[in-house]
Amino acid sequence: MHRLTALGLLALGVLLAASAFAAQATKGVQVNADEAKRRVDITIDGQPFTSYIWPTNLRKPVLYPILDSEGVTLTRGFPPRAGERVDHPHHVGLWFNYARVNDFDFWNNSEAIKPENHAKMGTIVFNKLLSTRSEPKQGELSAQSTWIDGNNHPILKETTRFVFSGSKGVRIVDRIATLTALDHVVFQDEKDGMLGMRVASWLESTTAGGGVYTDSHGVETKTESASPDATGEYLTSEGVKGDAAWSTRGRWCSLTGHNKDGHTVTIAIFDQPKNPGYPTTWHARGYGLFAANPLGISIFNPKEKPMNFTLEKGQSTTFRYRIVFYTHAATTEELNKEADAFAAQYK
Repeated sequence: MHRLTALGLLALGVLLAASAFAAQATKGVQVNADEAKRRVDITIDGQPFTSYIWPTNLRKPVLYPILDSEGVTLTRGFPPRAGERVDHPHHVGLWFNYARVNDFDFWNNSEAIKPENHAKMGTIVFNKLLSTRSEPKQGELSAQSTWIDGNNHPILKETTRFVFSGSKGVRIVDRIATLTALDHVVFQDEKDGMLGMRVASWLESTTAGGGVYTDSHGVETKTESASPDATGEYLTSEGVKGDAAWSTRGRWCSLTGHNKDGHTVTIAIFDQPKNPGYPTTWHARGYGLFAANPLGISIFNPKEKPMNFTLEKGQSTTFRYRIVFYTHAATTEELNKEADAFAAQYK
């Protein structure tokens, strides 16, 4: 009897040790690649945060979905979930591209584009993972992609480093993209760019009305009035609130709202002083598009001269952004402190 008890206790001890090891293995920031499934999954202390994906039915790599530290999904579905808006099918997760590069549209490209318009579009093709790293405090992912125009001509090489981190109530992504010109490249002054995120319906603005939005090729997309669960409100570093944030400039912009369960979040995007076009213009729309566009100047303010940001063959430029997801309504003081830290980190 005592021997059986001892054996049982030994087995239990082994089981507990194995469980403790498994729990320890999931601690910290884990970056797990599965290239066969065209994805890299990121977890923090065993909880899903986001995934870097490059499925064949997307025209660029994206982070999707994005969850906060309490497991609440902050992005619109892909495809949209029941009851969600279905406009702008190219809005998936968190992405980085632009609407007019050498007169090719990388922003609006999706499976919904008609065959006769394919030659007008650009595609960002995933090439390879360069590295992944999992650590207790942060995880990293580096990847290489190529921007290819509608004539199947490569025009830009993109090397992007993601840094993922988090703490209680906070999740952070740093996205550092270096673009190297493979030819003469001009980013024409255009509104649709550059770092974009499509948020869940409850983070849309309560004042979002139905409208028609026209892309750089004159293609119109209709949106409906505000979703019934919309609660979102924008705020910029310059104190501009709500719909007025669109087309203004600032070093950060936040979006705060709550879901039907009363769960409050703030999503904040931070520009970096070394970025071209700093401080960025906010392409922040009430229907759920939250974007930073540093290269559209005169399109937002006709009094300004067009920027038409240009890279000659072989030249490189780097765009650095920090996106923070809080499970509370972040204060201006909190956001300014984060902006200062981000500015100091990448000098």
